Amino acid sequence: MELCDLSAIELAGLVHQRQVSAVEALQSALDRIAAVDGRPGTLEPGELTPEDERKVHAFITLTESEARRQAEEVDRRLAAGEDPGPLAGVPFTVKDIFVTRGIPSTAASRILANFRPPYTATPVQRLQDAGGVMLGKVNLDEFTFGSSNESSAFRPTPRNPWDPSRVPGGSSGASAAAVAAGEGALSIGTDTAGSIRQPAAFCGVVGVKPTYGRVSRYGLIAFASSIDCPGPVARSVSDAAQMLQVMAGPDRRDSTAANVPVPDYLGALSRGVKGLRIGLSPDYFRITYPDPSTGELLEQPFPAEIQGPVERAAHLLAGMGAEIIPDVPMPNTRYGVPVYFVISRVEAASNLHRYDGVKYGWRTRQKTADLSEMYRKTRAEGFGLQPKLRILMGMYVSAAQYSEQYYNRALKVRSMIRQDFDRVFDPQGAYRLDALLTPTTPTTAFPMQAVYGNSVLMQYADQLTVPANHAGVPGISIPGGLDREGLPIGIQLLGPDFSEATLFRIARAFEQATEGDPWRQAQPRVLAGG
Repeated sequence: MELCDLSAIELAGLVHQRQVSAVEALQSALDRIAAVDGRPGTLEPGELTPEDERKVHAFITLTESEARRQAEEVDRRLAAGEDPGPLAGVPFTVKDIFVTRGIPSTAASRILANFRPPYTATPVQRLQDAGGVMLGKVNLDEFTFGSSNESSAFRPTPRNPWDPSRVPGGSSGASAAAVAAGEGALSIGTDTAGSIRQPAAFCGVVGVKPTYGRVSRYGLIAFASSIDCPGPVARSVSDAAQMLQVMAGPDRRDSTAANVPVPDYLGALSRGVKGLRIGLSPDYFRITYPDPSTGELLEQPFPAEIQGPVERAAHLLAGMGAEIIPDVPMPNTRYGVPVYFVISRVEAASNLHRYDGVKYGWRTRQKTADLSEMYRKTRAEGFGLQPKLRILMGMYVSAAQYSEQYYNRALKVRSMIRQDFDRVFDPQGAYRLDALLTPTTPTTAFPMQAVYGNSVLMQYADQLTVPANHAGVPGISIPGGLDREGLPIGIQLLGPDFSEATLFRIARAFEQATEGDPWRQAQPRVLAGG
């Protein structure tokens, strides 16, 4: 086994014991990147080649020289008898929606292609302060607007390591793909409607959306400020717990960061599930969507191969002492996507107004008659289709004559979604759940270009994940098996506010119960020589 295939905890242990140097760990990751990633995303990619179609293309910017400096510093500190931190020498990647000092921070958009920030985002800085070695910035849907990672201005766009003809999911698709392919043990992503959990499911890795405020958003280029959540992507539950341990906590620079103590996530993993109440909801086993011609709500149940791993997980957890509560009602789940359509676009339109070509980022090179024309041409050239659509829709639904019909109503329904969670997690209520067990996605990874361009179908890939964002509660997606085509299936756990430790306990128990399953031995195609 290569060093880049070890877990973050194993690798940090070897580095701490000085059996392996941080520089050696870095070189292993760089060798894997050279073998499987292909050329990085650029604004002028040219034509795709057959070779391109076999590669992962996770990176926009590979920061090899800076990573070597960080790895050498870890080794120097160890040689001096100092403790570099719990992630000593662990290579990690950063979704290019976080700012990093002096390093291009693009949000995968032409309008920020030349932006080099003067500071580093808090969660990224905390990973580095813990001894982590940043490999570079990875691709995403432009400004995180998408569920497939195909809307980036930087191409070639990322591909799924399990089958490069399929999407890795989005918007943190390259984060999940890089971890799955061994191009770094960890990655930091963001989750606004499921953008960590959905690609984690598609790529067969672990993805965590923490409670809103559990991780600082300082330095995160905002999409929808009321629901954006930074979080870990890792290959194991233990690694995700360690990563969240490092990133979580209050931040004086972010007023939305919760001033709540951070528990010992790793210490909780061995406590098992005995006595925990875990619910199953029929509302999470079907997709509800509007008929485009009539507006009537239609329902479509999930295929057996998506439901099966969830049912098996419930059976295994029951065998370990958990109490499974069936038929838990979550009636407002069906409205999660329409509410997201409205709220996220209003907030996106507001956040995107700062990109005008005046202070930083792209500015049109065309001659302009006045400031207003400069704004128009800069934004027309700098923004891709998805940002433009979100600006237009956000301005429309928040306009005075429509805000009561759309935006204010969406805020009320978001409160109803939160009430669903409050009711089932209420320790004095009828259900008293510790967690809700669901599928993560209604399908496995879909082929590239199969859904891209259809905003409605693309968004409904997030129906099972977005309610947690509206409610602010934590969620985790873990691998649950493989479908008949050998693609990963994700299962999801949702819990009450700040219950990440409990979710990690349950996820780790399932991980241990299935560690001997044949599907656990399968490798992504890019690693298996396929």
